[in-house]
Amino acid sequence: MGQNRKKIHYAWWILLALCIIVGLGKGGLNNSSGLFLSPITKELGIGMGSLSLYFSVSAIVTMVFLPIGGKLMAKYDTRLLLSVAIVLQAGAFAMFSLMNSVWGWYIYAVPLAVGGVFITVIAGPVLINQWFKKNNGLALGIMSAAGGALGAISQPIIGNLIANQGWRTSYMIVGITIIIIVVPIILLFIKKLPQDKGLLPYGIEEVEDNGTGTPSETSNKGVSMAVARKSSAFYALVIFFFLITSIASFSMHIPTYLMAKGFDVTFAGNVMGTYMVGVLIGSLAIGILSDKIGSKNTAIFAMSGGLIAICLLLFSASSTVVITVAVGLFGLISSSIGTLGPALTSSLFGNKEYSQIYSNASMGLAIASIVVLPAYGFVFDFTGSYTSVLYAIVIMLIINIVCVLIAFRGKKKLEQEGFWD
Repeated sequence: MGQNRKKIHYAWWILLALCIIVGLGKGGLNNSSGLFLSPITKELGIGMGSLSLYFSVSAIVTMVFLPIGGKLMAKYDTRLLLSVAIVLQAGAFAMFSLMNSVWGWYIYAVPLAVGGVFITVIAGPVLINQWFKKNNGLALGIMSAAGGALGAISQPIIGNLIANQGWRTSYMIVGITIIIIVVPIILLFIKKLPQDKGLLPYGIEEVEDNGTGTPSETSNKGVSMAVARKSSAFYALVIFFFLITSIASFSMHIPTYLMAKGFDVTFAGNVMGTYMVGVLIGSLAIGILSDKIGSKNTAIFAMSGGLIAICLLLFSASSTVVITVAVGLFGLISSSIGTLGPALTSSLFGNKEYSQIYSNASMGLAIASIVVLPAYGFVFDFTGSYTSVLYAIVIMLIINIVCVLIAFRGKKKLEQEGFWD
């Protein structure tokens, strides 16, 4: 036992691999997509709203394929699935370089999304849940932060690449490079189960030790899905998810917003690097704050920070320093999708039927991804600016604060009626 404690548990190598795989899938591919929009629309004469619709296609495919992907992960070899997934996702990204019509983006959005379901959505939570019985939340936070770190590195590089090599060459270089990096990491490091390495999950001995009583007391406490769906707390949470995703989705349009104000693509890439730093810091900070001051107070604090960020963009957007600070702060708020959303769900409804409640509440995330991204693009097409979008985001942030207060009032009612057990 003493020898085992001195060695680094293989779970941490799994986490390191996931940080790179998920980080490049999110930070290198998904989050860099906005940098390409303005150059493409200018060269091909495609409307911003029409081009942005490919994000909706991707979101619809994601929503449809998620349950299928979960079944495939349970049934087939994880390394094979993830290898095929990154080839689909990054390969589709590279194929965008050959397109001359907006239909090309709509078509390749399908394999992009199918691969992304495994790389950016399923792989991390599933493997971390299998390998970590202790520090599970910390591992998820680190993985989420890694997406911010790799995005902070890759965004300026991709922005400069587009400026110097053009969007077509940049699509191809980024897509192929990520395949070359990720596939060997999957094959060398990823193992589906600890048993595949002759190990037990990390920290399982401490979790199964009921000396403190904590794990056994909290593991199944909460409300059922049937009860949750009848509560005001559940619908307030769905609206919160919808609006926080709508708010964060503006990040895809930030490069276009900046270029419309006269800044070049290099500056936009550097600012998006700052955005990813905000995501990195936010992923860790929101997790820590949720433990320290509770998810309710953390959510209100985060939405207030978002209000400051948007007001800076609205009223002080001529200064490069102010823009950089505002976008970095906006990144911190955007990170709350992956950290604050799960924390709020757990606080409101407990762990009794957490996965069912969270997956149903997450419909708000999917719907927002389908509707809002192109809506922002069409607003820009019709008005020539994003000013009305920014005012709409201010309203959404305020509504979200109200939703948090309603949700926790609903939780109190569930407790008073004896549904929490």
